[in-house]
Amino acid sequence: MPHRVVVLALDGALPFELGIPQRIFGRSLGTGSGGPGRKLYDVVTCSIRPPGPVRTDADFAVLVEHGPEALATADTVVVPASYELGPVFEEGRLTEELAAALALVRPGTRMVSICTGSYVLAAAGYLDGRPATTHWSSADHFQRIFPQVRVDPDVLFIDDGDVLTSAGVAAGIDLCLHLVRRDHGAAVANEIARRTVVPPHRDGGQAQYIHRPIPEPQFATTTAARAWALARLERPILLRDMAEQEAMSVRTFTRRFREEVGISPGQWLTQQRVERARHLLESTDLSIDQVARDAGFGTATSLRQHLQAALGVPPTVYRRTFRSSADAPT
Repeated sequence: MPHRVVVLALDGALPFELGIPQRIFGRSLGTGSGGPGRKLYDVVTCSIRPPGPVRTDADFAVLVEHGPEALATADTVVVPASYELGPVFEEGRLTEELAAALALVRPGTRMVSICTGSYVLAAAGYLDGRPATTHWSSADHFQRIFPQVRVDPDVLFIDDGDVLTSAGVAAGIDLCLHLVRRDHGAAVANEIARRTVVPPHRDGGQAQYIHRPIPEPQFATTTAARAWALARLERPILLRDMAEQEAMSVRTFTRRFREEVGISPGQWLTQQRVERARHLLESTDLSIDQVARDAGFGTATSLRQHLQAALGVPPTVYRRTFRSSADAPT
């Protein structure tokens, strides 16, 4: 059976965030021995009340066809943002109706929040003593209401194993793609990212809000340099080489790159090489030395250091863990 994702629609839901799980998980299809085109996730949306309309923060409601009993069938529960959390937002306390619904969630179910959905997880006790994030504009308030949570306001999402939280809006896409990548590997996640026309990977530790004005439209971009670098990741790439692709000085290129991507060219290159290494470890039987060369790290030692820093595991463990999970039933 596909992995069951149940999305909890609360009054005041933001339609964009509410639709993210269906768009990402609902479009994820298998490509391996389990059969090409098979559904990897079964996504349903439920309310804390019997089936019926749920208010959104827009000028329309959504008709939800499942009641809270759907939560008892979930392998993963996703709580998107809501602007009508009431005592959850104001006092850190669940309403009786919401508490009764969440009591139906089975032990061991993976819990996920998008944006201020983190208030619900925190009020239910899922985040006690754990790291979590939320929309940057709510982070200070969130920390005051839930002092027992270790809030990090500066990241896109936090993966703490069976509980994951994301920052606002588009960070929910990043988190859902991260879960697809974690469950089924980079190839599946990259394919759904292409279909959704979004970047296949933004690291969870990337800053969610950078205090700077949006660049003027007439500014030159660094798109060509990034494409050039991606086509030759296995080779040494110097900052001046990338700057030359845009006919910019190194100083101007570095500034423009940060304005557009949010991180330095060096950090971006490392991220792309880690992604290349992950793909090779997942999809090929190349030796660790060859993976290191093909990903642009040069040596197995360098690959181990970067993969350990990014994922917390060395290449051999990553390959063994991924392949074991990929062979297991979903």
